[in-house]
Amino acid sequence: MGIIIEPIITEKQTDVTEKIPHRYGFKVVPSASKSQIKEAVEETYDVDVVSVNTMKYAGKKSARYTKGGLIVGRKAAFKKAIVTLKEGQEIDFFVNI
Repeated sequence: MGIIIEPIITEKQTDVTEKIPHRYGFKVVPSASKSQIKEAVEETYDVDVVSVNTMKYAGKKSARYTKGGLIVGRKAAFKKAIVTLKEGQEIDFFVNI
């Protein structure tokens, strides 16, 4: 199993990438360190990583009403990494579509 789970392609992350063109977000394994994330991104996308910032998100409660009554659950917790690349480099997530 790899360190990187998936890239984060949301409206908020896209706004960040437009303001700072060489900054990208990834969901990563919660036990991953910054150095492991840096190596994984450099290996996978063939770029030079300048810095890695990480954040842990707790799982949120979720509930919905159905015919059978109230269903209560919890969304999964995850770790997010914001990776800053060397000036002039970029990652194209849609190149193989």
